[in-house]
Amino acid sequence: MTRAPKVVHRPSNDASALAGLHPLLARLYAARGVTAADEVGGELDALIPPTALGHTAEAAALLHEAMRAEGRILIVGDYDADGATSSALGVLGLRRLGAVHVDYLVPNRFEFGYGLTPPVVEVARTRKPDLIVTVDNGIASHDGVAYANALGIKVLVTDHHLPPTTLPAAACIVNPNLEGDPFPSKALAGVGVMFYVLLALRRRLREVDWFASRSIPEPNLAELLDLVALGTVADVAKLDRNNRILVAQGLKRIRAGSATGKGRPGIEALARLAKRDPRRMTARDLGFAVGPRLNAAGRMEDMSVGIECLLADDPYQAQALAARLDAINLDRRARESEMRDSAFAVVERLEAAAAEEGGVPLPFGLALHEADWHEGLVGLVASRVRERTHRPVFAFAKTQSGGLKGSGRSVDGFHLRDALALIDAREPGLIERFGGHAMAAGLSLAADRFESFAAAFDRVARDQLDADALHGVLTTDGELPPEWHSAEQARLLREAGPWGNGFPEPSFDGVFTVHDTRVVGGRHLRLGLRFADAANAAPAAKPLSAIAFGWEDPIPPSGSRLRLVYQLELDSFRNETEVQLLVLHATPVES
Repeated sequence: MTRAPKVVHRPSNDASALAGLHPLLARLYAARGVTAADEVGGELDALIPPTALGHTAEAAALLHEAMRAEGRILIVGDYDADGATSSALGVLGLRRLGAVHVDYLVPNRFEFGYGLTPPVVEVARTRKPDLIVTVDNGIASHDGVAYANALGIKVLVTDHHLPPTTLPAAACIVNPNLEGDPFPSKALAGVGVMFYVLLALRRRLREVDWFASRSIPEPNLAELLDLVALGTVADVAKLDRNNRILVAQGLKRIRAGSATGKGRPGIEALARLAKRDPRRMTARDLGFAVGPRLNAAGRMEDMSVGIECLLADDPYQAQALAARLDAINLDRRARESEMRDSAFAVVERLEAAAAEEGGVPLPFGLALHEADWHEGLVGLVASRVRERTHRPVFAFAKTQSGGLKGSGRSVDGFHLRDALALIDAREPGLIERFGGHAMAAGLSLAADRFESFAAAFDRVARDQLDADALHGVLTTDGELPPEWHSAEQARLLREAGPWGNGFPEPSFDGVFTVHDTRVVGGRHLRLGLRFADAANAAPAAKPLSAIAFGWEDPIPPSGSRLRLVYQLELDSFRNETEVQLLVLHATPVES
């Protein structure tokens, strides 16, 4: 078995500049690099202006030209949640700004693969578009853009993925990660990039008196930030200052819209099917409840179902579409569980071999492939194996064309997309195509090149990682005083976000004595706990409640002690009046 992760505390940075905040929040914000109270506000006037993002003026001009001529604009999206929200945002935003002909096309991943490929353009031409707008893709679509150009179709690329050395010959490209782009936030998700393009377009339309001359009410584009929040969180984009504003504003609108009956029916229906109250929506809910149900369509079937759910105005239609997405997600969970168990069995065999004398150690960079794995779920399997082994992982599935498609997840300190670029440079032709980010990437291989790639990936990982980096680390905010284990503090933490990638949700660690336990839902453990250090905590009237999902270790006996890493949250099954500990990791403590 792999070793347990090391638990470390975040540094206790100077919080004096945050003295006006609650002392717990001041401590947490300071540990995340916040140096002034105004850095945690979520007001829109603090958003980086659209003029700061390169080529948005050119993109606005291109869109304005198409709108003025009443040309056909076709949004071509990706099949994940970022692509779905980007597509819905593009359609709704352009229509509200006065575009007459706007439609979308999302490729089926099993037929067309990723991006604006020539076959996708061939399908698009049947819609007779004058302008194709890619969202969350296109930065590496050289052949697709060239084919569109040959057909006389202009292409506007909006993307956030890292660009290749050479760029496609699009009419315009908007991407904060282009070399030399001055935009301060490089962490925009695809939906964030499209939102900025819409802001720039509205600015241009104001300048040419578009709205008054056509008797069109100028839209409040902030009303679409619920889509931006969902796509940003679901894509695990880094929540830097700018993205936190976008997500905070989107969450604000989801909560308020649900309370007033003016919310987005699709998001609300997905939330309620996941047993989440839209009036109390958090970034965690978007990432772990709503996002997966949306993603399931693209992974298992066709993301157009998800986009239609987001576009739906009628609550009954939205409910029906959300129910279909929920059913697809149940199928996804069952298939993923089978694949995860299969992957873990492979890892266990490798670990057993490593434990034998003269055995081969577990690779630093791990590549896995089984013949019956589902193409849409390999990224989730890679994530599960990465969590267990604390190393970068690629999982592969066979495609309909007979090749292999891999999806990878990385660890801190190992840039996955750059690793693929290095392999491609060292062994030209081994990888057919690749792309992605530091922490997640994808690639295609010929079926007979898997072993060669696995060896090359391990070599690159060994060059860049040492053995200590593969132990895994859980970073916490240290101990939480007993008096702060309350519903009031849990509510404070929930409302203080948004928390997420790059601005992690607060977690704490401490030693507790087990009072009682019971298994719930077949594989989850509910615990009653007391503070182990009775000298520092008055005896509680009743034990603290804790929940550990997917508990696999022996059940701890009453009276035993555990060192827990946990999050403080409200127990939604008790009308959110009780606090509970969400256990992230548990280690027995010797008496």
